[in-house]
Amino acid sequence: MAGRILVLNTGSSSIKYELIDVRTRERPARGLVERIGEDEGRLTHHAGDGPPYERRARFPGHAEGLDAVMEAFRTAGPELNPVAVGHRVVHGGTTFTEAVLIDDAVIAAIERLAPLAPLHNPVNLTGIRVARSAFPGVPQVAVFDTAFQLALPPAAYTYAVPRAWRERLGVRRFGFHGTSCAYVSRRAAALLGRDLAGLHLIVLHLGNGASATAVSSGRSVDTSMGLTPLEGLVMGTRAGDVDPAIGGYLARVDGMDAEQVEEALGRQGGLLGLTGSGDMREVRARDDDEARLALEVYTRRVRKYVGAYYALLGRVDAIVFTGGVGEHDAATRAESLAGLDRLGITVDPALNRAGPEGERAVSPPGAEVAVLVIPTDEEWEIAREALALISEQPTTGPGTPQGEP
Repeated sequence: MAGRILVLNTGSSSIKYELIDVRTRERPARGLVERIGEDEGRLTHHAGDGPPYERRARFPGHAEGLDAVMEAFRTAGPELNPVAVGHRVVHGGTTFTEAVLIDDAVIAAIERLAPLAPLHNPVNLTGIRVARSAFPGVPQVAVFDTAFQLALPPAAYTYAVPRAWRERLGVRRFGFHGTSCAYVSRRAAALLGRDLAGLHLIVLHLGNGASATAVSSGRSVDTSMGLTPLEGLVMGTRAGDVDPAIGGYLARVDGMDAEQVEEALGRQGGLLGLTGSGDMREVRARDDDEARLALEVYTRRVRKYVGAYYALLGRVDAIVFTGGVGEHDAATRAESLAGLDRLGITVDPALNRAGPEGERAVSPPGAEVAVLVIPTDEEWEIAREALALISEQPTTGPGTPQGEP
């Protein structure tokens, strides 16, 4: 099936979008709406090789932001006539094991899952509703961040909590960043010239949100995020792993309720809580004890997960860095893997510092464990899965090694 797919990645305060032709690999348009809900938002729309179309305005909510995206296409082009619209949905629970065509029942199910991702699923649904209204009759496809992680074995997803929590309330590990993990795992296999089957990888998606995932033969076998995206690594504003009793302690000594604790751990923790800034670039630019401690806490946590997942996998063929920090911060890559030489994990300082943008190895030639930098492309993955769902023929492309549907 020929045609273009519009991908909508609706975040908590932003909308990232891209128009993609999976068959030809063309990307005729892409853009970003930022600072939704703030006093002044910004839309930047790229179409062709000319200067971007920009608009600064207040976007009270995601509906107004998506209306502005449609206006950008009408004003700056290209013609927007997609064969499908692909949507990133953060939490699919155990209900959605793969991409699905969206109908009223799917929307209702995503709504029921909103308590598991209150910052994401409701705004994902806004994008779905606006797109269904804008493109009546055009297939809408939901691609779930959690779907890739549902391959986790029971020993990985089961928490040692009361039976009623597990069975009646559905408390378990879900994991996230699955769309990114699926894409970079295939690209790692292609970069190594290996079949994905039998390949053991540790994927480090380091951005404002951060996670580590152990991947065996293209399937997740463990991952650092849990019931929600709060567990695991230190992130921009999320604390990651903390003592579960911290909520009860804070309730007793300071009168904090569950909502206040959750808000603090999710929006006031991480690098922001340690330094006053959730932006790794700003923290790296500083030269003070507070920033140095934060960087050590951040990279030490990554290193602990790498060691743990090495033990679980038994053998590691490659470690993959992706996400904004993972792709662009050479110091974080080096510090996160420091001291792991005896495991065959080393970073070549020159390759790590001077490597070009794009897919590349930053480990020494012939290293026992390859260390790779692979820019993630969640939009491509969403478009690929959307087209595969609405087409009779399998898709191929830069994220799909030959022979893989």
